[in-house]
Amino acid sequence: MGEFPNYSCQGGNKFAGLIGNLRTATIQVAQILRLYGYPQISYGVSDPLVSDGALYPNYFQLFQGDQIQYEMIVKLLKHYGWNWVGIITSQDESGERELQELSHMLTSHGICIELIIKMSVTMEGTHKYLAVIEKSTSQTMMSFNCSLSFAPSNSLIPGMETFLDNVRPSNRPSDPILQDICSDNHHKDGGCPRELRLGGCNKWKPNPSWSLRTNSRCLHDREVPPRTSEPNNPDSENCQTCPDNEWPDEKKVKCIPKTYDFLSYKDDIMVPVFFFISVFFLILSFFILGIFILYWDTTTVRANNRDLSFILLVSIILSFLCVFLFLGRPEDVTCMLRQTAFGVIFSVAVSCVLAKTIMVCIAFKATKPGSYWKKWMGAKVSNIIVLMSSSIQVFITIIWLAISPPFQELDMHSYNEKIIVQCNEGSAIAFYCVLGYMGLLAAVSFIIAFLARTLPDSFNEAKYITFSMLVFCSVWIAMIPAYLSTKGKYMVAVEIFAILASTAGLLSFMFFPKCYILLRKKEINRRHLLKQ
Repeated sequence: MGEFPNYSCQGGNKFAGLIGNLRTATIQVAQILRLYGYPQISYGVSDPLVSDGALYPNYFQLFQGDQIQYEMIVKLLKHYGWNWVGIITSQDESGERELQELSHMLTSHGICIELIIKMSVTMEGTHKYLAVIEKSTSQTMMSFNCSLSFAPSNSLIPGMETFLDNVRPSNRPSDPILQDICSDNHHKDGGCPRELRLGGCNKWKPNPSWSLRTNSRCLHDREVPPRTSEPNNPDSENCQTCPDNEWPDEKKVKCIPKTYDFLSYKDDIMVPVFFFISVFFLILSFFILGIFILYWDTTTVRANNRDLSFILLVSIILSFLCVFLFLGRPEDVTCMLRQTAFGVIFSVAVSCVLAKTIMVCIAFKATKPGSYWKKWMGAKVSNIIVLMSSSIQVFITIIWLAISPPFQELDMHSYNEKIIVQCNEGSAIAFYCVLGYMGLLAAVSFIIAFLARTLPDSFNEAKYITFSMLVFCSVWIAMIPAYLSTKGKYMVAVEIFAILASTAGLLSFMFFPKCYILLRKKEINRRHLLKQ
């Protein structure tokens, strides 16, 4: 750290400062040296962070920062009309800062960036980077078979030209640095040439402030016109932004239409799955409805309030039919019907379950002699419960449709390559009020049924109501976070799954045990068993 070129440092051990150009560690070293007040001189690094005199008062650079290089690069590209470029930088903190600053300056001058390659310090995976470059369309620089770079001009250093004319290896036989610089120039007895040849190909071309570092072929071939690409020109004066319904192709030479994303009958495997599940449960529901109509006057059907059972079964059938409103491309009409019809139909179904639960409790209390609850027995009470409970949901839905109804919406910005065709719920408050009220009905039904689950066997429908509401609540509670964390057709698929699962749970727990008794245990279906 304390060694200086052309001087012997063996005589003392006092650390005076640091001279170096190790880019990957310059900032770290500057932070350490700042603590002790040692000076640090850099002859190559121009990181803007260490240029801050307040943070690094002892850090000195021998030339200006990278900002002026970026400006010169932009001027060079604009001069030759090169508006379609790629950037190769190092995969570290300094490279990331350079990439951000250079990208901002290029785009602000109408220069488009086709590719960005971040290379590791160890140069691993070079073949991968070369493959990316070979596939790129910005190959006008590649035709030169060389590189261009900017560096400070030595003409601004007083006495530098005289020094280079007079310095001789023979005069400094013990100077290894001078021997290395001039070993390949065949001027060992003469002065070191003004163009210091580094690596045999690069040389300095003097300029008032900065010089363009290149080789002779590159300087000669710079006038080659840039290669164009049809139908759009990557090196055109200005890059055009694609319309919202289009996006650039892989080579970024033309705009292609975006695809429309929704639950399509043709392109999505989820649609036929949901379709066949809905059809299956629809057929099963109609089969159960037929059984109940066939055994309409039997004890089992009459004991569990056949009117409520019929309304509940019809509501379940309509709920399965609601699934078809969610399939296919959304339109304004289907968007309005999706949530509103589903909310009202489900509320009727859950209201029927609530009425059944209440009627089970009333029936148990009415069996006692002289009970006050006997006058509450009958279809009128249960029908009033269903009507009042579902009317509140209907009222919320009417307000929703009157103030801010759902409508079709095209989301063009969530994804680059596709347009999401979706339903905007209009009023999010109204949408969650519909779901919240439906959840309230289910929660009340579950609590009452849970408390009544130990009633005698003649009224054991409370057990099945408890299980059905448990499934119903579990499905919709799990659905809410999944619904909010997805977009587009996957959000719709989550809601469809919740509708199918909760409706199938209602159908299974509320009707399968009755159908089993009606079809397989006909001896149980006798009136006198109700008195047990």
